[in-house]
Amino acid sequence: MSDELFVPEDFTVPDGLAAGEFRLVPLGPQHNEPDYAAWTASVDHIRATPGFAGRDWPHEMSLEDNLRDLEQHARDFAGRRGFTYTVLSADTGDVIGCVYIYPPGGQEPGGTGGRADVRSWVRADHAALDPVLHDAVLAWLERDWPFDSIEYAPRT
Repeated sequence: MSDELFVPEDFTVPDGLAAGEFRLVPLGPQHNEPDYAAWTASVDHIRATPGFAGRDWPHEMSLEDNLRDLEQHARDFAGRRGFTYTVLSADTGDVIGCVYIYPPGGQEPGGTGGRADVRSWVRADHAALDPVLHDAVLAWLERDWPFDSIEYAPRT
């Protein structure tokens, strides 16, 4: 991946979002065990979530592999190449999902023309939250982020 930025240098990347039942915070290694527990208990549900069809994740991996994945997401965030947020329950602080904001597939960050590819998932036991999360994240991206175009599979 190139060193070009996904967002302008002068853009202040939001450190999260609070919206009713959930809050978003940047995903990092400190979330490894609860993140792993959340997605491994919901693999079929995630695969059925709009935006995940035909993707190579989720797939079986160890807790250590998951940690390396989270470390890469944190490096992408710090390097402004992509932004991954964990979705936490506003009540309990439990990991209940994830939001990924990256350049469109196969494109280098600087060549996106202000476009973003966004995916999100929630745990199977929080499935009713999926459209709520989608709508809140889409509104946030349209209001507070510098993207001209956002690809984010709609929820029905």
